[in-house]
Amino acid sequence: MSQAPSSTLRFAEKRELILDGAAALFNRRGIKAGTLAEVAASVGLATNSLTYYYRKKEDLVVACLLRSIAALDGVIAEADARVPPGDLAGRVRAVVQGYVALLAAIEDRLRPALIFFGDMRALPQPQAEPAFSAYVAMFRRLRGLLHTGQAGAGVPQPPHASAARQALNARTHGLLSQLLWARAWLGRYETSDYPRVAGAMVDILLHGLAAPGQRWPAEALPAPLPLPADGEPDVDNATREAYLRTATRLVNDHGVGGASVERIAATLELTKGSFYHHHETKNGLIDDCFERSFALVRGVQRAALNDAGSRQANGWQTLLAAVLPLMALQTSPQGPLLRLTAWTELPGGLRWQKYGTLNRLAERYAAMVVAGLADGSLRLVDPAVAAQLICGLVNALAEVEHWLPGDGPPDLQPLLARPLLRGLLAAPDA
Repeated sequence: MSQAPSSTLRFAEKRELILDGAAALFNRRGIKAGTLAEVAASVGLATNSLTYYYRKKEDLVVACLLRSIAALDGVIAEADARVPPGDLAGRVRAVVQGYVALLAAIEDRLRPALIFFGDMRALPQPQAEPAFSAYVAMFRRLRGLLHTGQAGAGVPQPPHASAARQALNARTHGLLSQLLWARAWLGRYETSDYPRVAGAMVDILLHGLAAPGQRWPAEALPAPLPLPADGEPDVDNATREAYLRTATRLVNDHGVGGASVERIAATLELTKGSFYHHHETKNGLIDDCFERSFALVRGVQRAALNDAGSRQANGWQTLLAAVLPLMALQTSPQGPLLRLTAWTELPGGLRWQKYGTLNRLAERYAAMVVAGLADGSLRLVDPAVAAQLICGLVNALAEVEHWLPGDGPPDLQPLLARPLLRGLLAAPDA
């Protein structure tokens, strides 16, 4: 059997070393801020030597993304091969446990770092095409795993083929979003606790949060009223709000790096001068986009807690009131909410400031779960893990419409929220 030439092996080894260093740097600094010179320095190369392997930074970014996508795709493929069709619970368990084990190995430095997917949206063509094609192929593999898992698993199916495909896409997107969101919060645990946390995730994903006898609302919960503006409504406030909504949508679609001042102004058919009248810097605008979404989430949480006290709602009803209106808000004129994982694309100080706010909002969800455990309306679950899965559901809102195309906005309360809050194995309410 012929052996590969030593020069070929050295080339491959050096390339892997570059990918390791690049993923770690881009995760720390962001794709836009990280440079080829910094990657080269991190692995002991001159910049011109690194360009022998990757001519442009975008080529290196794509290689990092393809390696991350392949790693997750490998976890899904292994679950598909190991767990037979019809065993939805076993398939979901294998994917979640396999991915969490991969993250533990990375944290313990047994596997190289994998780049975050966030700024993939900022890639220009032609580099974007192979990355997005690989991501879509991975999504389809996960969708196929869930589809064959549902067969014979007693999962209710919509009566029409198009509705069934939309429901399956929503479940796939919801599960994939939870896996990717896990990278944002698993670091709070010791890696020796990762298997226990994975078990808590699987339990909630399969069986939901509601205790037996708790019902899903017969009617969709509405989006909250518009937030009050600072001062009297005027043209400046309206323009500022339009900037925030447009910038939020562009960050969701193109990443922080792709949401340029020029693109935001052009989308609104306004000048760059108008932009700088309302925001001194682009980072200031992104900061305001985060704060706007945080304010919307806080407002829904606060309304749910206030309403719970006035009508003596139990924990399950309070939690629904704190989550379901966000589904309606996403497709309302107030929407969209910002993709929470965009915090990984921010510069250092701002990044950790937003991460701190995310954790405080999660703690409020955790307190609601504890209240539901106390009154018996929720199943016995890990409140901290449940709170993070609820945040993962909120994060999934940012991209869900890309996976649920249709003539009008999708009804996200039954399509996306119900599979998590009631569980992937839940039977329909009578």
